[in-house]
Amino acid sequence: MNLPGGGEELVPIDRDEEASLPSDDEAQDSALGEPDDRSLREDVEALIEDGKTYLEAELVFQKTRAAYVADRAKGAVIFGAVAAVLAFLALIGLTVGLIIALTPLITAWGASAVVVALLAIAAILCVRTAGKRWSKVMAAIEGPDGERR
Repeated sequence: MNLPGGGEELVPIDRDEEASLPSDDEAQDSALGEPDDRSLREDVEALIEDGKTYLEAELVFQKTRAAYVADRAKGAVIFGAVAAVLAFLALIGLTVGLIIALTPLITAWGASAVVVALLAIAAILCVRTAGKRWSKVMAAIEGPDGERR
């Protein structure tokens, strides 16, 4: 019977009908067949089919995950590159500002020489530190006996 709101009237379940529903064990036996009717071969085939299904689902999951990571990494690389360019421009501004600020004290050539020398010393220190860290990384890869792993 339809109700005015478009819904249907709920009908109570008789206790006798509820008792006639199959139990979970009976439903499982009817779905899988009687234990005597099944064979080891069918069980192995079902196991292989389940394994294939699992593998397909795992591949889809990993592809989705890789696509998500690639999308997020792309944004991170873009913002990292913009940050590096802005930091480089800030260093150029600082360098020019130092030269202009030191010019009245030690002439334009002297100011340029001092700023370039300081930048060269900082670069040398950074290269040496990077070389030491790279050596530590290579030593960790090679292992204690000197062979690559």
